[in-house]
Amino acid sequence: MSKSNEKGRYGLLIDYEYCTNCHSCEVACKKELDLQVGQYGIKVVEEGPRQNPDGSWEWNYIPVPTSLCDLCFKRVEEGRKPTCVHHCQSNVMYYGTIEELAKKMEEKPKMVLFSK
Repeated sequence: MSKSNEKGRYGLLIDYEYCTNCHSCEVACKKELDLQVGQYGIKVVEEGPRQNPDGSWEWNYIPVPTSLCDLCFKRVEEGRKPTCVHHCQSNVMYYGTIEELAKKMEEKPKMVLFSK
């Protein structure tokens, strides 16, 4: 992992198909950034439940970085992963260059890529 975090060059990839809504990323981020009640660097949002035309149901949990997220600049400078990635219990978050994360996105349809 590079220690550089140039704006727009690195990002966070989230495979939300397997997010379990455990909120570990939220808690770890709040602790890392020392955020107050009601403030989030990353927030898990719930989409659904929703019934599809074929009768199946869809219910997604999507961790979304907020404007307070700095991709854990200090941690990355030390050679560590962002705290949300490190503490993700489902192992569905990845940090890296936009190029390598974009390639990883080709593997699955339910992935979102965030960059700063």
